[in-house]
Amino acid sequence: MHKKITRRTFCSMLLALPFPAQAQQPAKIPRIAWLTASSLSAPSARIEAFRQGLRDLGYVEGKNIVIELRFGEGKLDRLPALAAELVRLKVDIIVTGGPAPTRAAKAATSTIPIIMTQDPDPVGNGFVASLARPGGNITGLSTQAPEVSGKQVELLKETVPKLSNLAVLGTSTVPGHALSLREIGLASGSLNVQLQYLDVLGPKDIETAFRAASKGRADGLLVLSGAVLGSQQTQILEFVVKNRLPAIYSSSGSVDAGGLMSYGVNFNDLYRRAATYVDKILKGRAPADLPVEQPMRFEFIINLKAAKQIGLTIPPNVLVRANRVIK
Repeated sequence: MHKKITRRTFCSMLLALPFPAQAQQPAKIPRIAWLTASSLSAPSARIEAFRQGLRDLGYVEGKNIVIELRFGEGKLDRLPALAAELVRLKVDIIVTGGPAPTRAAKAATSTIPIIMTQDPDPVGNGFVASLARPGGNITGLSTQAPEVSGKQVELLKETVPKLSNLAVLGTSTVPGHALSLREIGLASGSLNVQLQYLDVLGPKDIETAFRAASKGRADGLLVLSGAVLGSQQTQILEFVVKNRLPAIYSSSGSVDAGGLMSYGVNFNDLYRRAATYVDKILKGRAPADLPVEQPMRFEFIINLKAAKQIGLTIPPNVLVRANRVIK
């Protein structure tokens, strides 16, 4: 005797059947924005370090993650529009390469998580309530750049014992530069080195700064980090060679491009570590609860080819302390 199948039973049986895989809704691929004030070529090693950090965590571009790149090309006034564009695209996270992009992103959104990769003073800049408890939609990594600047003066003085007039190239509108200058002033004062600060607000100011350095008889140069000065790297390197001027930089990229020496945070390590924040946020953690991390790796790099170009011999006691020597 066959049991009668009611309409209700039949519908229940249909609902219990497995649906084919192609009928399932595809998973949404997270879109990560990268916002920097630099040009496309300047931070290429840092972008690659960030991508490697993502790969190490199992993220493959185009497969389970998408990266949207936006560059200010050294023009800070472009950043607000770029940040607004990323918000309109409804990206899941914005990764920022410096204080200016972070400020632009902060003004554009209070909900999309923002990951700083290199901020000299996140609390002082108003990005987080504290390093331990950021409290908003921003977290990431700090550079301790001001503390590093004093050490740069000391290393340049050890390399050039006769150093007496130090020109400092900076951009006064960059957050953290005032703190860096204070550290530079303290270090130079203890070493009897006179300072000449040269403010470069835009590309048009670089020639004026060079003339002022020459007029001030600078016998050494310290180049602070920043998008404007980063975009003028070629002109700076040409100037120091032409004037046989020993110079120290904050970024290893300047030394790889032909500069004499650099001391500072290992930026590639910071950018690689930024990927861990992306991973945690995508897995449900809130930026407000993720502490801002400090640098763990610093590096001192010397370029012997650049030293030879300006007729400088690096003292053995300085050379032995380098993490990397370019020959």
